[in-house]
Amino acid sequence: MEKQISQLAKTYADSLFEADENREKILSDLMTVSDVIENSSEFASTMLNPAISLNIKFEIIDEIFKNELSPKVLNFIKIIVEKNRFNEFGQIISAYKELLDSANNTQNVEIISAIELSDSQKQNIIEKLSAKLNKNIKPDWIIDKSIIAGLVIKMDDNVIDSSVKNKLEKLSRI
Repeated sequence: MEKQISQLAKTYADSLFEADENREKILSDLMTVSDVIENSSEFASTMLNPAISLNIKFEIIDEIFKNELSPKVLNFIKIIVEKNRFNEFGQIISAYKELLDSANNTQNVEIISAIELSDSQKQNIIEKLSAKLNKNIKPDWIIDKSIIAGLVIKMDDNVIDSSVKNKLEKLSRI
């Protein structure tokens, strides 16, 4: 479903996760930095450029984020820039989210249907998955008309495919 997270990114995420109990705020701060990276290719290229001094990079970080981020996240960003690990930032966020989901007993689930489901259908699916997995479910609803009918449920490396498309494909192999 998603690409493998490096051990280095996991190590950085783990140290940040263990450093502060206000984990939702930390994630919010990380997402703020992520938004800046997405909206400004100049910021990321500056942080990755070895020709630009650390002092200038730190000034830029302070200028952009001083009033936006907690001191811990601000210092964390400076550390990964200093250690030339800024290119790992996206993976660090992914690893941090995994740690937070695990701590909150939450499972991210991609639920694909051929049509828009009603709120009651969605709630029913979430309740059944939650009971089956014994976890809080964080759904990502996707519509894909090509599955014809039924559902495809993806979580981590597991796929439950009850779509008509899948059943037809199995029949055609017989």
